[in-house]
Amino acid sequence: MPSLPTTTDLALVREAVAYLRRTSLPIEPRRQWPAGGMPQYRLTGRIAAELRAQPGKPLYIWGDAGWGSLVRQGKYRDRHFADELVEACAVLVREWNPQPAPAWVTCIPSLRHPDLVPDLARRLAAALNLPFDEVLAKTDNRPEQKTMANSTQQARNIDGSLALSAQALRGGPVLLVDDMVDSRWTLTVAAWLLRSHGSGEVLPLALALAGHDE
Repeated sequence: MPSLPTTTDLALVREAVAYLRRTSLPIEPRRQWPAGGMPQYRLTGRIAAELRAQPGKPLYIWGDAGWGSLVRQGKYRDRHFADELVEACAVLVREWNPQPAPAWVTCIPSLRHPDLVPDLARRLAAALNLPFDEVLAKTDNRPEQKTMANSTQQARNIDGSLALSAQALRGGPVLLVDDMVDSRWTLTVAAWLLRSHGSGEVLPLALALAGHDE
C-alpha cells in the first residue's frame, strides 16, 4: 500500500475551504401573511407581489462548515464582524448579480445590538460603492425569533415592532442586510415597509440562514 502524503497541497486546501464556504440556497420570500394576519399592521392574506422581497442570498447556512466560526465570533464575542466577512459578502453580491442591481443599501435594525448590523451594512455598501441609508427602526425590544415555538408566533413577535425612521426613501432597488435570517418574518415586514413607501425591489442578504424557520 502506498504511504500517505506528508505534505499539504495548498491549492487543494484553498479549493476545499472555498467549497465549504459556498452556498447556492436562496432566501425565499414569504408570499402569505400568517393565519390571523398581522393585527398591528392590519395585514392579512396574500402579500402583493409588488410589496414582497425578491429572493435573497445568505453567505452560508447556519451549522454548516465554512464561515460559521467567524460569524459566531463577530456576533457573540467581538460585537463586530470581520473585514473578511464584508469582503465575502461583496464577492457574493457580484457573483449573484441580481437584476435589477441594487442602487443603495440598508439594514435590519436591532435594539439588542444596535451597531452590529448597521456597521456591517455600511462597510459592505462602501465595498460595493453604493450609498447606505439607515431607514428602518426597531420600535420595541422583542424576544429573539429562535425562542418562538412556531411560524405564527414568530410573525406575531415581529408585528408592530418595525417602522420607517426616514421621511423619504431612495427609489431604486435596495440591498437589505441582516446577520441572521431565521423565520423570514423580519425581512418580510421590512420589505413590505420599504416597498409600500416607495423603494424599488428589496434584495435580502444575510450572513447566515438558520434552520429554525417554519
